[in-house]
Amino acid sequence: MRDPVTGFEYPEAWVRACGSPALLADVERGLALLTADGTVLRRGFTTGTAAAAACKAAILSLARDVERVTLTLPCGIPVEIPARGRNGEGRCVKDAGDHPSDVTGGLEFVARAEASEGELTVEFGEGIGRYGEGVPGHAPGSPAVSETALSSILGASLEGLEEACFHGAAVMLRVPMGREAAARTLNPRLGIEGGISLLGTTGLVEPWDEHLVASVLERVRASDCPVLTTGRTGLRFSRLLFPGREVILVGGRIREALEASDGEAILCGLPGLILREINPRILEGTGCRTVEELLARGGWREAVEPTLAAFHGRMPGVRVVLFDRSGRVLGGIP
Repeated sequence: MRDPVTGFEYPEAWVRACGSPALLADVERGLALLTADGTVLRRGFTTGTAAAAACKAAILSLARDVERVTLTLPCGIPVEIPARGRNGEGRCVKDAGDHPSDVTGGLEFVARAEASEGELTVEFGEGIGRYGEGVPGHAPGSPAVSETALSSILGASLEGLEEACFHGAAVMLRVPMGREAAARTLNPRLGIEGGISLLGTTGLVEPWDEHLVASVLERVRASDCPVLTTGRTGLRFSRLLFPGREVILVGGRIREALEASDGEAILCGLPGLILREINPRILEGTGCRTVEELLARGGWREAVEPTLAAFHGRMPGVRVVLFDRSGRVLGGIP
């Protein structure tokens, strides 16, 4: 059995250990994960996916009432999501799956659509964050919506127009409790004001509990010099850079994964989480709020090189490869 999201081949022993065989259908579809002890954990949906569902439901409801919508996630998986649409208003409650600490879980996304003779337009309103002054790469006041999330929202909305037989529509998206939820995220520290971010590389939120931690660490222990990465972007580029090695998504469990590898591994991914893990004080005295901002200000020689040198002294068997979101290698420890 293969996970269509990560490409991981589940060991037969894990499949046999599953006490709820009926749930394995979701594992095969990529909507759930199987752990080493046979536990099945549901993946949830990202803020970008919930936003896309609300927008599509709003547009479809201009022609008919809607209870569910179909979407193709950025990872390529088709899904059907509960999303209620009535008289041009669509609502979708974000499902966090088996990720109890997802603070955006349960938020309601509300879209209002009006048919138009022009092109499709989508605006972002209440509860959706906007970038403040001085955030590298983002114009002040622009909505905190990632490229992948925006593509999902526009794609789902265009599908809705085609299915409802409308030429165009004006859509306004809001998250009524987004401002309150954002206060419990990193957005205030990142310079994002007034609400949550709309994100999602795959469209799915990974579950996380102790069963999954044990399974990830078991994979690390069983691998010869595995490639450890922290997110979906890292997973994609790590496979391209190291096609002959086992690439394992460890999220924020970098320290535990390195311990499980006995100090022989390749740490590969975007610089933010990796550098903060190997040097929690890397931003002290720099005046920067994020590693991204530090790098944009030319802080590689000043802060990153000493951090990597010190880490290499502590863990000489670990190679580090850092790249940006386009896959361009920035540097690391050879």
